[in-house]
Amino acid sequence: MNKAALTPPAVGKTVNRLRKEKQLTLDQLATLCGVSKSMLSQIERNETNPTLAIVWRLAEALDQTIDDLIRGEETAHSLSIVGGSSVPVLNDPKGLYSLTILGPSDMVNDIEWYELKLLPGGALPSDPHATRTMEHLTVLEGEVELTTGEETGIVKKGETARYRADKPHRISNISDKDSRALLVMMIGK
Repeated sequence: MNKAALTPPAVGKTVNRLRKEKQLTLDQLATLCGVSKSMLSQIERNETNPTLAIVWRLAEALDQTIDDLIRGEETAHSLSIVGGSSVPVLNDPKGLYSLTILGPSDMVNDIEWYELKLLPGGALPSDPHATRTMEHLTVLEGEVELTTGEETGIVKKGETARYRADKPHRISNISDKDSRALLVMMIGK
């Protein structure tokens, strides 16, 4: 495994840049976010990585998203290319599917998108999501069986299924070949 992929993001440089852009002293930022001045100093020097709670406080105080702080300098540009090693992947404990998280973390309350890979016999079962949540599944390779509530259908390469995801649903590869799809979830409001 690549050790660089295990390195947590260094948010210190970004916090320092944003603090200076807003013309805040360490004392002022400490007061705004409720984090000690010494801890902020350590974070800015990348001597420590803050907890998610501290990153959230910093993001609020600096009027940024958590994603902005974690991604750092790459958000200062209009083009952002994220390397494969920094894209999170959720793997089935049995190794029959993988779900690559393609969407940015700051959009997770509105829309999420994934690349889903299913080996033969693999399935991605899901509990109901929030009311009015919709999923859009586009099969890129192979075919899958989709069950949502009491309905079941086969989705083939090049086809897109759109369905309510606020009821139990399952995506299964019942073929003898690997399947790959894009899964977009639009969170109900």
